[in-house]
Amino acid sequence: MSGIIFALSGAPQSGEGSNPFMMFVPIILIFVVFYLILIRPQQKKQKEHKNLLSQLRKGDRVVTNGGIYGTIVDAKEHVAVIKIAENVKIEIVKSAIATIIEKKDE
Repeated sequence: MSGIIFALSGAPQSGEGSNPFMMFVPIILIFVVFYLILIRPQQKKQKEHKNLLSQLRKGDRVVTNGGIYGTIVDAKEHVAVIKIAENVKIEIVKSAIATIIEKKDE
């Protein structure tokens, strides 16, 4: 009977006194990988886009996120007016501009 009780109690584990910090190492490694693969590149892309929007000038040819090509007629703080055809101008939010195709030479 004592053999059964000893078997049910389990063998003493040698790692019971191990460092509790070791339990958090996999979680820390996962966070580091997520930061390097997902968060950091996204922040870099946002910073580049913000820099692109700050350089918008009258006469630049742009493409919007919706695929509309046009030329900037007026650029305010948050709004840009672009000319998409003869006598056709639209107001868009600056953040909707995806790229600058051609910069106007000054």
